[in-house]
Parts: sequence; C-alpha cells; structure tokens
Amino acid sequence: MIDDPTPSDLGTEQMAWARRLKIRHLESFLVLDEAGTLTEAAARMHMTQSAMSHWLADLEELVGTSLVTRGRRIQLTPAGLIMKRLAISVLGDIARSHKELGAVAKGLTARLHIGSVWAGVARIVPRALTEFQVRYPHISITVSESPFGNLLEGLANKDLDLVVGSIDSRAHREQLAHRVLYEDNVCLVVGKGSRFWNRQEPGRMRLVDLQHDHWIMPPKGTLTRSQLDAVMLDHGISWLLPKVETAAITTLQALLQAGDYIGVCSEAMARYQESLGSMQILPLETPIRFGPVDVVWNTGNSSEAVRLFIEQLVLCSQWQDAATAPPPAPAPSAPSAA
Repeated sequence: MIDDPTPSDLGTEQMAWARRLKIRHLESFLVLDEAGTLTEAAARMHMTQSAMSHWLADLEELVGTSLVTRGRRIQLTPAGLIMKRLAISVLGDIARSHKELGAVAKGLTARLHIGSVWAGVARIVPRALTEFQVRYPHISITVSESPFGNLLEGLANKDLDLVVGSIDSRAHREQLAHRVLYEDNVCLVVGKGSRFWNRQEPGRMRLVDLQHDHWIMPPKGTLTRSQLDAVMLDHGISWLLPKVETAAITTLQALLQAGDYIGVCSEAMARYQESLGSMQILPLETPIRFGPVDVVWNTGNSSEAVRLFIEQLVLCSQWQDAATAPPPAPAPSAPSAA
C-alpha cells in the first residue's frame, strides 16, 4: 500500500523547480527583458540566437509555463512578470549581502546605501550623516547623488536602502513609505561670470524680464523643471529654450563661473552654494515652490540601520526648523546588520 503524500512531500515537489533555478537564469532573464529580442539578448550574453532560444525553452520547461510571447519584440506573460520580480528581488538581495559581507570583512557591522537629490545633499544629508556616525561609528555608509527617478529605481532593485528627495506621484507606490523632512523652493542663481553678480539695483526681479537671458536648466521630466515651466506659463512665458540642460551640480557650477548664465536649482542647494561664495540667488517677485523633500524607503526593508538613520534625518530636520543646536550625541553600541 502506498501512503498518500504528506503536505511536506507536496511542498518539496512544488518547490523542485526553484531548487534547479540558478542565478544565471535570473541574470539572463533580466537581460532578455531589457534587450527586447532574442537576437539582441544573445549578443549581450555572447551566445548564438539558437543557444538563447534553447536556454529560454529550458527555463520555461523548468518553471512549467510560458514566460514570454514571441514576436518582433518579446513581451512578458503574467508568469514572466512574476519571474522578473523574483529576479530583481533575489539579485538585489545578493548584491546587498555582498556589500554587507565586504563591510564585515573590513570590521564594520552594517552598511547603508543612501540616495539623494541636490536638495538633500545640500541641506540635510551631510549633517545627518555626521551626527549619525558619531552615534554609530561601525556602520559603513555610501551616498549616491542622482535625479529622483533614478533613485527610485535604485530602491526598487534594492541597490539603495533609502532616498532623500522631492516627492511626486512616482513615489506613491504600495511598497514605499515616506516622511516629509522640510519644504523647499526653486531658485534662480548666477555665478561670477554673470552681469547680475553683486547686483546693486534695489527691488525684486520679474521672470518676464529674464526670458531672453541664457539659461541653464535641469532636464525635462525633473520636478524642478516642471515647477519652473508651470510658473513660466503663469507669467505668460510660453516658450523658453535653455542654452544648456544638466542634472549635474558640478556642470552648473562651472558654467556659472565661466559665462553670463542664469541657473536653476533648489533653494537648499542655492543657499549652500551662496554660503561658499560660488553662487548668488536672484531675488524674484514671485517665489517658485519646489515642494516637500522626503525620506523614502521600502516597507519590506527591516534593517535596524535604516530605521535609525530615518530617525536621524527627522531629528536634523527638526533642529534646522527650530534653528537650534542638536543635543550632545551619545555613543551607543552599533546595531546589528539586518
């Protein structure tokens, strides 16, 4: 007599495909999705198209269902979308673990990878980092600066632990949580190459009087650019073609020193650069609202280091709002890595 399979036996059988799945399968599947065609994916993987087709057929046989629909460009099936989500999650966890193991090898107990836009780098992130490392000196920290859309991608693939940036609809996703740190504005700035440097004329300036100047703007699609374009339209300026578009603060700095340009950046960055003597803010009749700057993180990230750094950011935002000095920083033991 043959016994009926137990729930344990059924679970083992159902997970058999996962035990045969390899990291190479996941990496190759993401390459295929990004490439869009078997031919391009094969070229990127240094394989023949025939070998790529056989590999895909083997993977589909392994999981027991079709993962793509074939045509001029492949499209992921519902099962393919699940496989893509699995690949991003697993490979992201592996990359994170690799960095954490490297930190441990260097004598550090945990690591954080923080992403920030200009506004965060200029105002709150440096102070929060300084205070945080006094409290938790054994946590290794990496900071990446990029436009907000790129930072959200870093959160999605788990390359980043948290992001400091201006919030728009892209951040309102089910798996993301956020908290407001402070409000910011958009500023117009000039450097020593501008005729407005050390401007002596009294009164505030009108946007309409500046529309024929040489402008350096953030790229289209960024929140700063969208807010500025909206205000321009409100002032009857329907078309303004910038001389340069850049998301790099170093490029903006260099151009403002070299030529007669008007630059655009967040007020937090503008105030910071003005304190260094590298930029001056043009006083405008109408303020240009930038919006809230938040800290954003994955709700599934249970790292104690992430929680502690979010607390530090909130504290720093409160100190700055109150214009008071922070209390002396104690030095508790470092949290364990999650």
